[in-house]
Amino acid sequence: MAKLDGLAIVLDFLQGLQPKIAAQIAKKVLALNVEPRPIDSKELTGYPGYYRVDSGEYRIVYRFKPGEDLVEIVLVGKRNDDEVYKQLKRLLG
Repeated sequence: MAKLDGLAIVLDFLQGLQPKIAAQIAKKVLALNVEPRPIDSKELTGYPGYYRVDSGEYRIVYRFKPGEDLVEIVLVGKRNDDEVYKQLKRLLG
C-alpha cells in the first residue's frame, strides 16, 4: 500500500463543494494508495512520473514514486478547461 502525500491540497479543494462530489473525489484519492496506477490513469505528456485520474467533472493530478512507494497529490481541478494544466505548468515550470 502506497503512502499518500498532499492531502492538504485535496482538503482545501474539497471545501465548498457539494458533499456528494467531495466524497467522490476523496474516495478516488484514497484509492490511489491501494492502486497508484489504476486502469483509468494516464501519464502526463512532458511530465514523466506525473499522472491524472478523473472523478466526475474533476481531474486529480499526482506524482507516483514507485521506489518510495509514494503517491503525491499535486493538483485537483475542473476537467472542462485547461486551468489544471496551466496551474501545473506554473507549479512545475
